[in-house]
Amino acid sequence: MSLTLEHVCRTVDKQVCIDDACLSFEPGSFNVLLGRTLAGKTSLMRLMAGLDRPDSGRVLMNGVDVTQRPVRLRNVSMVYQQFINYPTLTVFENIASPLRQAGVANDEIQRKVVDTAQMLRIERYLQRYPLELSGGQQQRTAMARALVKDAELILFDEPLVNLDYKLREELRQEMRELFAARHTIAVYATTEPNEALALGGTTTILHEGRIIQSGDTPQVYHQPQTVLAAELFSEPPINLMPGRIVGNEVSFANAVHFALNVDLRHVGDGEYRFGVRPSHISLVPSNDDDLELAVTVELAEISGSETFLHVRNEYFQLILHLPGVHEYAVDAPIRVYIPTHKLFVFEPAGRLIQAPGVRAARVA
Repeated sequence: MSLTLEHVCRTVDKQVCIDDACLSFEPGSFNVLLGRTLAGKTSLMRLMAGLDRPDSGRVLMNGVDVTQRPVRLRNVSMVYQQFINYPTLTVFENIASPLRQAGVANDEIQRKVVDTAQMLRIERYLQRYPLELSGGQQQRTAMARALVKDAELILFDEPLVNLDYKLREELRQEMRELFAARHTIAVYATTEPNEALALGGTTTILHEGRIIQSGDTPQVYHQPQTVLAAELFSEPPINLMPGRIVGNEVSFANAVHFALNVDLRHVGDGEYRFGVRPSHISLVPSNDDDLELAVTVELAEISGSETFLHVRNEYFQLILHLPGVHEYAVDAPIRVYIPTHKLFVFEPAGRLIQAPGVRAARVA
């Protein structure tokens, strides 16, 4: 089954939830909706499912207009953040519930429930009740119920957000493998860029109900078409510095100067916004084209085995995403190193001019 959204719009209480969304998903594809909270991810999935109807535009399945068709007449499943299971039913009966509603024969129900439970490694819990399970097992049960009826479209609304890191990593890997061999369309909503990268497939970036960019996940990540796309597909957000190219020199904020390297020679003279991802800035030089900057520490934010180091100079602020634990006192002077071959170049208005490793292609 293919799924197509044609110029879909939805407004609730005079607030635009979805603005002219155009998307197309192919059978067997895994598709990520990436955006901050209230970006419109859930609203878009509800329109795909038929839980809501658009004010304008069309939703097509296999080329058939299903815009006015209610969810009960569509072969769709949905998995939410919360573990939505029936507490008075066993795991077996929770998984079997959509099949019983559809009037499937008992022997077929038995086979499908056991197969799906084995797939998600919860077969030994089939006679337990949801409250006897861990959080990960409860979410696997909810996922099994969505998968068991062989829906043509399965929607995941941030289903792993309430699980611990290890469980999330484990389920993400399983989901990739699970849908690789299926013809179901999977749509997965997340606020986390790293989760989108881990899941792969295609990524659609949403912001305030608008589609900012959509395409193969690696391409969207490596070639964000606007500053906004680069900010939304980076955690922490990409660092941005105003600058200019004149002749053979680049300058940031009219103060930090360095020689134009081979990666930037095709850009041309002018005013730009230069971007560098936090993970590309280091505390020690590692490349011949590294730009050394003297900065002071604002905050060392330690998160598990990573550190988000906030630094500044008199011209701009930067964030570094560093592996390991790094403890620095506030206002401590340090030096950081930016590999200039890793710079993104954007027009002042925000359009991408050049991505690292991709020669500039200026558009008049």
